[in-house]
Amino acid sequence: MKALLFGSIGTLIETSELQRNAFNLAFQAHGLDWHWERTAYSDMLRDAGGADRVMRYADRRGQQVDAARIHQSKSRIFQTALRHGTLPLRPGVIDTMRYAKDTGMTLGFVTTTSRANVEAVLEATARSVPVDLFDIVMTRSDVNQPKPDPACYQQVIAKLELQPADIIAVEDNPDGVTAASTAGLRTIAFMGENTRDHRVPGATAVLTDRLEIDAALLPNYAA
Repeated sequence: MKALLFGSIGTLIETSELQRNAFNLAFQAHGLDWHWERTAYSDMLRDAGGADRVMRYADRRGQQVDAARIHQSKSRIFQTALRHGTLPLRPGVIDTMRYAKDTGMTLGFVTTTSRANVEAVLEATARSVPVDLFDIVMTRSDVNQPKPDPACYQQVIAKLELQPADIIAVEDNPDGVTAASTAGLRTIAFMGENTRDHRVPGATAVLTDRLEIDAALLPNYAA
């Protein structure tokens, strides 16, 4: 294998509950009596896109809201929490990254979340994952279509001048897995605490507790 691509912020650190709390605080800030409980939020995560999630919820309630503004507020709250928090890397992540770099693999962070979110995550994890550890970083501003559209991965494949079979992607949600697998990549579904029960058709392997890459995918890998 020649490249390892992390596909979302949730593959690096567990952010799901932090994000749910940020949504609820944003709803309060906008005068809404909404509160997303954990079970309901887990179900919402089957579809990507925070602003779209807000709009779908408003539609179900028969309400009109400015979903973009609410999501902007949520993002600011989330980014502040990240920068002032102490969230650790998920188990196995740093070992996998070190192995990739030590064996000459290209290491990438290919997400279609906002650049501000990516910068906040990289700042929060800087002690364990220096920014220059990634050879390529892609965010929502770099593509026209978010996941599950495979455009982000297709762009990276072209930029790296590699064959899809030479790349492993790590994703933590169904839309991310769809994007990577549609682009022809071998895809590890590293599911988070609120996505463990989600079906991920197209994943080569599904992990929950620790990121480990099977020898069939990456020969000589040792966690």
